[in-house]
Amino acid sequence: MSFLQVQHIHHTYFTKASATTALSGISLTVEEGEFVSLLGPSGCGKTTLLSIISSLLKPTHGSVLLENKPVSTSKNEIGYMLQQDYLFPWKTIEENILLGLKLSKRLNDKSKSAALNLLNQIGLKGVENHLPKQLSGGMRQRAALVRTLATEPKLLMLDEPFSALDYQTKLKLEDLVSRTLDEFGKTAILVTHDIGEAIAMSDRVFLLSAKPGKIHQIFEIPEVLKKLSPFEARNHEAFQGMFQVIWKELESLESRHENT
Repeated sequence: MSFLQVQHIHHTYFTKASATTALSGISLTVEEGEFVSLLGPSGCGKTTLLSIISSLLKPTHGSVLLENKPVSTSKNEIGYMLQQDYLFPWKTIEENILLGLKLSKRLNDKSKSAALNLLNQIGLKGVENHLPKQLSGGMRQRAALVRTLATEPKLLMLDEPFSALDYQTKLKLEDLVSRTLDEFGKTAILVTHDIGEAIAMSDRVFLLSAKPGKIHQIFEIPEVLKKLSPFEARNHEAFQGMFQVIWKELESLESRHENT
């Protein structure tokens, strides 16, 4: 049985005047420890699907199972890393990273020590008493990752977590996040508009078509790239070939989308 099962998801947004179908017939599985990406044209429902998988949004039809149980019963087992770091500006970095543990009533000496140790591992030693405004954007995103991992979630949802960063910081964080998730054996789903990021970080890429969102194609990333860090993968000859294949498919989807 797969770690995560998304079964026949269909979702329609209703208003007084209209009904808009965002997703139709979405079924996919993710194995434990796997890193997958959702890629597709604007309006293809990537974030809607992420919200449904995380049980923040109830689908019109279909179900999502995590370890064979409905995700609605697994709220503490799902962590988030978003485009904005959402650190509380009036709280210290230590207070911010311990917040999830505190809210889930799992804050104790052991969990606090583990969170602070992770802060050191991730290159943020000595910032515990700093306020978020004293850190760079990249450092704040690292702190947000520590906050997410501190609660030991089984599944991580990454919604364009690097898109607000400059390119150099983005590349460094891709490597850092990838290495950290590997070390902790975490399962992750990334929503991104960046083809290169999807290829460099993922085991598989799900390409969605738009209006309504459907799985158009699934790309298996070559083993030779999976074994490399995201930065190394970007410089490998197999990367360009994979990039061109996905680029052409995405271009054809976008031109179809524009003509409808």
